[in-house]
Amino acid sequence: MKKLLTILSCMLFATVSYAQNFESASDAVKNMGVGWNLGNTLDANGNGVHQGVESETYWGQPVTKPELMTMMKNAGFGAIRVPVTWYNHMDSEGKVDAAWMARVKEVVDYVINNGMYCIINVHHDTGDDSKNANRIHWIHASMNTYNNTKEKYEYLWKQIAETFKDYDQHLVFEGYNEMLDDLNSWCFASYNATGGYDAASATDSYNALNSYAKSFVNAVRATGGNNQKRNLVINTYAAANGTGNWNDHLTEPLSKLVIPSDPGGSGHIAIQVHAYPNISSGATEIRNMFNTLKTYFIDKGYPVILGEWATSNVDASVTDYDADRERYLTYASYVVKTAKQNNAATFYWMGLSDGVYRSVPCFNQADLAKTLTVAYHGAGFEGEYPTMGSVDDGIVVFEGEQQLEWGTAINFPANLFSDFEEAPFLVVTYQQNYDQFTGDDAYGMFQFWYNDWSSKIKFTADGVEYDADFNPADHYGTPSGTEHTTVFGFPSSIFSTIKNKGVLFQGHGIKVTKAVLTANTAGIQNISYSQENNNVIYNLSGQRVTNPGKGVYIINGKKVVIK
Repeated sequence: MKKLLTILSCMLFATVSYAQNFESASDAVKNMGVGWNLGNTLDANGNGVHQGVESETYWGQPVTKPELMTMMKNAGFGAIRVPVTWYNHMDSEGKVDAAWMARVKEVVDYVINNGMYCIINVHHDTGDDSKNANRIHWIHASMNTYNNTKEKYEYLWKQIAETFKDYDQHLVFEGYNEMLDDLNSWCFASYNATGGYDAASATDSYNALNSYAKSFVNAVRATGGNNQKRNLVINTYAAANGTGNWNDHLTEPLSKLVIPSDPGGSGHIAIQVHAYPNISSGATEIRNMFNTLKTYFIDKGYPVILGEWATSNVDASVTDYDADRERYLTYASYVVKTAKQNNAATFYWMGLSDGVYRSVPCFNQADLAKTLTVAYHGAGFEGEYPTMGSVDDGIVVFEGEQQLEWGTAINFPANLFSDFEEAPFLVVTYQQNYDQFTGDDAYGMFQFWYNDWSSKIKFTADGVEYDADFNPADHYGTPSGTEHTTVFGFPSSIFSTIKNKGVLFQGHGIKVTKAVLTANTAGIQNISYSQENNNVIYNLSGQRVTNPGKGVYIINGKKVVIK
């Protein structure tokens, strides 16, 4: 019995001492260096509907591959923030789907296995409901909402924490993203109230946010293991950073934040804010922001993470990066250097490698990626920044397997077309894949949209014009299970718009395996043709040809090369 007690005591000591070896939050944030957000991926969701793991691609991003994280590591990034939305993967009792939890774990492993820090959070479970009638964001800074969701929220974090409790200090938990009040107020609580402020409403909101923060910390610590000392991140109200002098209440998200007492001891909680200033005042705002953050947090021993940042038009079709490149790169360098001076970590919001570039993987903003990592590591740093191949050889913009269903899309960003002087062809290899559907759903179809979903795009398929929809069964007369390679083309009249907005490629009942942008169709497989064949012949512009010369033509819906 004495021997057993001795063994148990040693086991307990070993467990506790291992947790105690976790670095402090200050050291972790300092060691993260420069980071990036894997945005619009595991955080993608749709209108309150329960979804499967395919939701990862719902907002135009491809399925994440481990090679993407290796690329980020080789470029000099030390940390990846992985935003995760959970509500669309939970049952009525709040239990997370096992398949979804497993997928989150896979992506976390991609990051951790490359020796980088990884932050996972509860993302679009919070947010702005002003434009969403279904009120999909179930976490609000309201005591009434907190009281109604406390158990569900704590149960969610219990599940996440238990899944990852054996992970080492490179994994960090973030309790919630941009939590807003019931009025969907940004900047500070009750900003949208009549008169621009309501003291009672604001107090209620800050109390609720602090209650969620406390629930988060307690739920994680209660799971034991390495979660006893795991570094945790608490966001301010709306992730607001307190910068500006246009309103007396701007610093309230900072001053009203109550850091929870930590059962795991002191030194393992960091604070997160976000920043999207106007480019014209960006450097000034960043400087003022860190001065403010020093007063409220940094000088009090709480490290700060700039969890999302860019400029105010980061989601526009033409961003500051596109419109004023040199100025933007100067600003980006300043952000990273200023953060480093304050021992803060920075996580750039998306960009860098976007849409199909992630599938390669390569950078579509390689100069920006280099600017960020050199700003952190120093002028002598040499990272690796792969870019897309030459347009002369054709650009492989997607390769893998992507089942297209309504609401999912393959995203071709605008800058993918920048090196083409004329509208390129998009050569897509795919399979009609709708045997699993019945009735009116048993069909396959393609659509092209501008990347802002503003309207469908007219196109040609094998030289035949289509206004909006392309059905391979009608075009080729083939059943589900048939594979095709189709050459899509775009009218020159809209190419300037495509270069400005980009293209979304969506559909139903189609499994895409490869897509190549090319200035010509020389890469099409040669097929012998005899002029004794009486079938109707079209050129790639959809015009009927009676005496074809050498070149590429469409015969019975198939591409042939006449030599």
